[in-house]
Parts: sequence; C-alpha cells; structure tokens
Amino acid sequence: MTPNIFMLFSFTVFIIGSVVMSLIGVKAPLLSLNENQILYLYSTSAQVLAGIYGLTLTGFIFFRNELSREEFDDDTLTDAVERLKSRYFKLLIFITGQTLISLLLSNLVISIESDDNKLLVTLLMNVTQVSYVVNLGVIAYFIFDVIAPKRIERASRDLQKEVEPDLDKEAKGSLENFLKNFNQIEYILQKYGQAFQQDFNNKYSKHRRRMSNVRLAEVILQAEKIDPKLFDELRQLITLRNSIVHGASPTVSESMVNKSHEILVSLSDSLNVIVPEN
Repeated sequence: MTPNIFMLFSFTVFIIGSVVMSLIGVKAPLLSLNENQILYLYSTSAQVLAGIYGLTLTGFIFFRNELSREEFDDDTLTDAVERLKSRYFKLLIFITGQTLISLLLSNLVISIESDDNKLLVTLLMNVTQVSYVVNLGVIAYFIFDVIAPKRIERASRDLQKEVEPDLDKEAKGSLENFLKNFNQIEYILQKYGQAFQQDFNNKYSKHRRRMSNVRLAEVILQAEKIDPKLFDELRQLITLRNSIVHGASPTVSESMVNKSHEILVSLSDSLNVIVPEN
C-alpha cells in the first residue's frame, strides 16, 4: 500500500468512525463518565500517545541510520534505500500531524468538559477517542512496515515496475545480454572516472571506496560529455539493474535489452572509449 493510499484509508476510517461513534454516543451511549473520569482518561491517553510517538520517532532515527550505513557499504542499494526513506518520511509526517490533532482534541475535551453544551462535549469526546484508536493503528502499521524483513526486495520490485511498467505485456529479452551491455557501460563509467575516483577517496574517505555509477554519470554530465537525455537513460538503466540484483524479477523486456545496447554505443561514442569484448 502506497503512503498516499494508506493516508487516504486512515482518514476515511477516522471520518466514518467519528460519525458512527458520535451517533452512538448521542443516541445510545455505552458508557457514562463523570468529571474525574473524563479528566483522568483523556489526560492519561494524551500522555501515553505522546510517549509512544516519542519512542517511535527515536527508534526510526536509529533505523534510518542503519539504512544509510547499508547504502554506504553497497552503492547498488541507493535507489531502494532512498525510496524507503521517502516512504517512511511521508508516513512519519502523517503520524506527526495525526498525533498533534489527537493531542489537541484531548486538550479541548479537558477544557470544555464542564461546558453546559453537553452535545458538543459528547461529540468531541467520541471524535477524540476515534482519533486515538486510528492514531495507534497508524503507528503500529508504520512500525511493522519499517521492520518488514523483505523491505529491500519490495522496494526493488517497485523500482522495476517504474522503469518497465509494461514488462508483463512485452516480449521477454535475454537477461544475459542485458547484463553484458550493463557491465560494458559500467566499465566505461569506471574507466572515465578513474581520476575522479582518486580525488574522491583522498577527500572524503579514509578507506578506498568506488564512486557509484550514478555519481560518475553525473560527473560526466556536468563535464558536458553526454547530454541530459543520455544521462536519464543511464539513470534508468542503472536503477533497473540494481533492482534486479536486490530482489526484483530477474527478467527484462526485449526493448530494454535493445535500449541497453543503444545506450552502450552512445556512451562509448561520446567518451571515445573502446569497450573490451566480454
């Protein structure tokens, strides 16, 4: 489920739940609370919710650092990791907003508890409780989504679908030829970027580390050796290959195999690099 669909689903549940529980609270209340019970229930619920949110945020920071470490150790994970980070960030923003709304509603209930307008108090109490329940459900979903064991594979499959959305409908090509073309493209990028590699290692790392293919393509683009169109094609090709390596379906379309060869020819011509035969 994408973050946007999940947020829409949660908001729909909140609206429907608020309407249903408000009608029950007005027409046939299941519980009748006195002043002390209302103050204790809503103040305690707000504290518990704030504590759970704080722990979730703290745990996510550590987990995000772990993702960054994996990305640093293996540059082929960059696309999948960045996609996961973007997904988690959107969900975290939604959780933050919903938590703030729940806390605000709780404060309103406590503030107007003694108000003479009992209908308003009843409606607000029920809406607040629905908000708590939905909020806890969203946090639980977020936690299980973050710790899912197949998260990298799932992200890789999504990336493959973005690069080749009609893969199931197209004729299948040779994965061997695709990887052969990619390996030659990688050879060109690494050969051209040897001078940059040395400078990168001297400035930014105590340990020898290869610059990623995407970064090398950006360097070549900035040097005006290739045009933006070829760079975008390289970017997509690198994304597809990395997604296959990390769990996506090990299949490519015939059109993508042909395209990889065209990119190889264009890149070698642009940089005047002779590609060795595999």
